[in-house]
Amino acid sequence: MACDSRTTCTCTYPCSRHGKCCECVAYHRRSGEVPGCFFSKAGEKTYDRSIENLYRDYKESRGR
Repeated sequence: MACDSRTTCTCTYPCSRHGKCCECVAYHRRSGEVPGCFFSKAGEKTYDRSIENLYRDYKESRGR
């Protein structure tokens, strides 16, 4: 599995895991969060990585 996808990483938060998908997902799972790349652009900019916000973002982005 390729875990270094810097060219397709949509997260805008600059961190050491940017573009390193496996590290990023593992980090956020340990923190009880969802990675920013799972969100729409608007949802990602809130920096709220909760599953509740992901659901809210999904509903809002589908309604547009």
